Amino acid sequence: MATLAEIRQKLASMESKPGGSSSTMDNAVYPFWNIAEGQSTTLRFLPDNDPDNILFWTERLMIRLPFPGIKGGDSRPVIVQVPCVEMYGGQCPVLQEVRPWFKDPSLEDMGRKYWKKKSYIFQGFVKEDALQEDTKPENPIRRFIIGPQIFNIIKGALMDPDMENIPTDYVNGTDFRLSKTTKGQYADYSTSKWARKESALTEEELSAIDTYGLHDLKSFLPKQPGEQELQVIKEMFEASVNGELYDPDKWGSFYKPAGMQLNTTNVQTASAPAQAAPAPATPTTSSSTSEESVASETSNEAVVQSVSETPSAPVEDNASASNGNSSTEDILAMIRNRSTES
Repeated sequence: MATLAEIRQKLASMESKPGGSSSTMDNAVYPFWNIAEGQSTTLRFLPDNDPDNILFWTERLMIRLPFPGIKGGDSRPVIVQVPCVEMYGGQCPVLQEVRPWFKDPSLEDMGRKYWKKKSYIFQGFVKEDALQEDTKPENPIRRFIIGPQIFNIIKGALMDPDMENIPTDYVNGTDFRLSKTTKGQYADYSTSKWARKESALTEEELSAIDTYGLHDLKSFLPKQPGEQELQVIKEMFEASVNGELYDPDKWGSFYKPAGMQLNTTNVQTASAPAQAAPAPATPTTSSSTSEESVASETSNEAVVQSVSETPSAPVEDNASASNGNSSTEDILAMIRNRSTES
């Protein structure tokens, strides 16, 4: 298990860097977004079973492709979510196309619509279930899909010198109280916080870890797109920008809207390489999204979709803010000083 100091160092190093397997449907993902306004639920995060990941979460990047409807079917607008290749260390064809749009103020809104959406996968126990679920999975180790608002609360506390032990420690760990309120018409989780006191896992919880084991969180990321999938993503992106209908015969066996049943009797393979995407149509301001809204990913899991984290200026891989660098240096200095004092 990683130490708190190692996690802090990892977080600090991540801040200093710019830019940056599917599963079957089950109820292992805890839908905390369904708790009522004013209610809270208590979670206890557990470590990632991936020995190469010292953090207790893994990051996921998705891109939402809106279509006005489905060809030969539903005429209502649909969203198809595809994995952003930057999640696997590659170059995302959609972001390569979209980045220059931020240089033109008239295209910024369109750019944000197609920018990557970030969320984080955690695992742990639900210690206080505000939902009072009728059916719970046999394995009590649940998964949590966390958006940026909640994640920043989690991350901020980890960098706080008053937190002495890693929250996932089996003996001296800390519970996280997730609270839901509303801000305007959207859910708000800004009052969520860590427990004031540390606590040990119960015998029942320790037994569950021994029985079921911990998850390798990266196994819940969408499948990395291959050459054929990348071609499909490019085609879908161009069709989306052009306002065309989603074509299930061409793309249904790769990526489809949530809940769509696919008839595979007449599914085509990916077509020949598409030409370069034409200039974006006149952008329309997309409606605002809440911090987290229920969605269904390409992995067929019910998840929370995070909001876009696009800035008002283009996101360039070589961009670095001086304030961010100094903040990172301050954090590292604080960690070094505390290590020396101890």
